[in-house]
Amino acid sequence: APALVNEFHDPATGFHQVDLFFRATLRSGRLEPRRIDPDWRDPAGVVTERRFVTRPELAQIRHKPGLLAAAAWGQGLLYDPLEPILA
Repeated sequence: APALVNEFHDPATGFHQVDLFFRATLRSGRLEPRRIDPDWRDPAGVVTERRFVTRPELAQIRHKPGLLAAAAWGQGLLYDPLEPILA
């Protein structure tokens, strides 16, 4: 089930993005951060960095959406209201 619905928009250009976030549980094995493709780029240029983090690590870094931690480690579905993109 979805954990978070987040929206961004840029009134000047008409850009509107809807993000759907889901929780996942690793049932066996382990995360392999080195398998993340270092050449991956967000075609829209919105996402500038991606990595696996713990809850304490996430609390120490600037990130969007603001409700990401609550969605990742909470329950139910959250909605982060429509937020204008700031340059």
